[in-house]
Amino acid sequence: MSVIQITVLRKMCNHDLFDQYGQDMSRYCDLVPDDAVFISRDYYMPEGFCPWAWADIHRDLITLAMGGDYPWSKQAGVAIACCTDGLRPVIFKLERLE
Repeated sequence: MSVIQITVLRKMCNHDLFDQYGQDMSRYCDLVPDDAVFISRDYYMPEGFCPWAWADIHRDLITLAMGGDYPWSKQAGVAIACCTDGLRPVIFKLERLE
């Protein structure tokens, strides 16, 4: 079984939607730090990782951990995934470590 490295690539805000629907809070996710790197072993969520984001990226992580690849990814063993927070999404790079 492979180890998967999870890197925060980008934290975004859909400002127009946030202005219309968001609460009085940070416009960017504060649950994962900028440029943070996490390691997942044995399919487990890394300590300190956002549980909501984990639910969103877990499927892609399992595929990579089991040796699968995505035909739309230029690099074998790599996937780009994101959490589904419509106001403040975070983009992650998932990378299988051999």
